[in-house]
Formats: sequence, structure tokens, C-alpha cells
Amino acid sequence: MITEAALNNAAWCEALCRAHGLPGVLTRRAWTNPRRTPPFYPDAVTLSPEATEADVLPFIDAAPGASIKDSFAVLAPPGFELLFEATWLHRPSAVPAEQAGRWEVVRDESALRAWERAWAGERGLFPAALLADPSVRVLAGREGGETVRGCVLNETPGGRTVGISNLFGDDAWPGAVAAAAALFPGRDLVGYEADPGPAVAHGFIPAGPLRVWLKG
Repeated sequence: MITEAALNNAAWCEALCRAHGLPGVLTRRAWTNPRRTPPFYPDAVTLSPEATEADVLPFIDAAPGASIKDSFAVLAPPGFELLFEATWLHRPSAVPAEQAGRWEVVRDESALRAWERAWAGERGLFPAALLADPSVRVLAGREGGETVRGCVLNETPGGRTVGISNLFGDDAWPGAVAAAAALFPGRDLVGYEADPGPAVAHGFIPAGPLRVWLKG
């Protein structure tokens, strides 16, 4: 399941970078981007436990600030420091529930800006072009007309699983899972968290460790 989760995460990184006009390159062992990616997003994601530094470093801008998502926690890239560790997660498909009706798909730039402000303030990280990507759904949970919860869902190439990321807001997991079940019936969910506890409490199963490395 780690391989599936890593592929999904690479697909999400590619979707966001493509929306910024910065498409990457996908191989059997890694997704890489030859140009510096947007903040909070890696320059590479490994896709196989057999991936080595040679599958990554020649294909990214490895100057200071470069980052690598080591999906199988096996690398030790020279000149890089460990930024954080996290846990891959998997959840069997859920049955749509009432909470799904409280979440909406973000469909225009104004709503996307409101979503991003609620997520992390004014950053401009999520271009409006992202809303036209058929593999991505930006979801907003609203109360009193205000966005108070949210997440991003993205389909894995091949359609076997859906990734959940950028989750925010109090008690967001139940609604996010319900909305995913309504939008993508029968699909398992994958993702990762530095603190897997809240996700595990809502049906997710830890699948294994990952590490993110940063060039100082």
C-alpha cells in the first residue's frame, strides 16, 4: 500500500506543479521536478523501495532549499537534513454518510481564495487552474457561509485509490471521509500524517514510515 500511496502523492504534487506551469517527470522509481517546486511541496517523491539518490538528485535543482520525499524511509541524500518523519495511511472505502452534505466542491476562484485563507492565510499556493484538473477536488466545509474546514482529494492514476491531503478545521476527518465516499464511491483512501492518531481514530490504518529531506 505504500507504493500506491506514494504514487498518489506524486500525482497530487504533479497536479499542483502543473497548475503553476511547472510539470515534473514520472519514472518507475521517482517523480522529479527539474525546477524548484512551490512552497511545502517536494522536488522529488520516490516511488519504489529500490530508488536511490541516483534516481533523484540528477533530476532536480539540488541547490539549498531542495526537498525529497523519501517514501520508503531508505535514503540518506548527501548534504540533506531530515526535515520531518510521517506515517503513510490507508483506509478501506467508506459508505457515504450525512456529513458529506455539509461539504462542497470548490468550483470558482473566489471560493478557492476563501478556502486557502481558511487553510493557511493568504499564500497564493493554489492556482485557479487547479480547479480544471479532473483528477482533483478541493473540498470546503462551511458554517454560516464561512469556510471552516477543508481538504483536497486527488485520484491515483488508474483510479484505484483517492488521496486526502491539506486537511484543516476542527473535527474535519468524519466529513472529509464521508465526502470522499460520496464523490468516489468504492475507492480506498490514502494519505500521510506526521501525527496519525486522529486519522487512525477515523478508520485509517498505518502503512509505514516516510521521511522528508531538506538541503541546507
